[in-house]
Amino acid sequence: MNGMDAQPLYDLAPVAWLLGMGVLIALGPLLWVWRRHVGEGAGRRLQALTVLTLFLTFDLTLFGAFTRLSDSGLGCPDWPGCYGNASPLGARHEIAMAQAAQPTGPVTHGKAWVEMVHRYLATSVGFLILVLAVTTWVVRRRERLAPQATRRGVASLSAWWPAATLVWVCLQGAFGALTVTWRLYPAIVTLHLLGAMVLLALLCIQAVRYGHAAQARLPAPIAPALRTLLWWTAGVVLLQIALGGWVSTNYAVLACTQFPTCQDSWWPPMNFAQGFEIWRELGTASHGAPIEFAALTAIHYTHRLMAYLAFASIGVLAWQLLRQAPALRAQARWLIGLALLQLATGLGNVLLGWPLVAALLHTGGAAALAVVLTWTLCESRRAAATVPHRHSAGLASNKILEQ
Repeated sequence: MNGMDAQPLYDLAPVAWLLGMGVLIALGPLLWVWRRHVGEGAGRRLQALTVLTLFLTFDLTLFGAFTRLSDSGLGCPDWPGCYGNASPLGARHEIAMAQAAQPTGPVTHGKAWVEMVHRYLATSVGFLILVLAVTTWVVRRRERLAPQATRRGVASLSAWWPAATLVWVCLQGAFGALTVTWRLYPAIVTLHLLGAMVLLALLCIQAVRYGHAAQARLPAPIAPALRTLLWWTAGVVLLQIALGGWVSTNYAVLACTQFPTCQDSWWPPMNFAQGFEIWRELGTASHGAPIEFAALTAIHYTHRLMAYLAFASIGVLAWQLLRQAPALRAQARWLIGLALLQLATGLGNVLLGWPLVAALLHTGGAAALAVVLTWTLCESRRAAATVPHRHSAGLASNKILEQ
């Protein structure tokens, strides 16, 4: 029995130290926002902190991808600490024993540090989101009680968004724990990735809404068909991100090392039934036998086929935004740039043997697409069709319908 198998999966002894480390890291961004926006209104400070938290959450998503891609996800095989310690420094002996038992195994000193730094950063982001939720409730209540003439617009903002974000980040923490204690179950790891996308979207929604309140403006009206295309593209991209997570967590990237063909064929041998058995351990089928290469090929090729649809949808959406929505041209340009980045890094993963830089950029591009699509949805709303007046031909009224 090696050190990893003997270690209890849960050891709550280092919880206080882990929380303290997260708070200590979070104090830096909090003090920066306070000093930079001293003397400004509470709404402006909340917007700045929300944007900064969104940025740090994006960085955390990238670092989580680095943790997985560097095979550091089990660098500390228990949760929330490392062999019951607050850092790998206190677990030097246990890590050395595990590394001696399995020199090429998942536990090394370097991997343990990568894993624990990811947990420190995740705790700090969680604390920032807690501060956002509590502060929003306090400020909103104070603004509501203030005289009408002194209100600054914060009272009109819903406090349920930061509350929902706080609940969601707690769920993310739970999935992070399951990722370790369930030994990298592909379904759990993929759900953890999708949870990060939802967390980014929730923070983006709040940042945009604060901007609307500060500038006293409404989202830009766009044609109903364009709004439908925007939702369609967001759905396709979310599905593609889920498929990409399934490819990565099953290590199926190198099942096809050619493009546009795969294994010298346009339709190689594939086992879709086994490839998309959701609830199974890493590297095995549901009955316990090793997963077939044809199943990995099915996982990879499905992601590739969906990539064609996602790329086309993003291209059409960006083109229509440039044509029909002048207020959303910045978002359209971002979508074009990110789609090209995803194409380049996806090809790099296949043709260059899954290099770490390309894999990280591919994950970052997916997260950025989720943010930009959420940003575009928040900055737009469906415009009603022009309806002729009942009593006067040639007159029309345009009524904006909130989404």
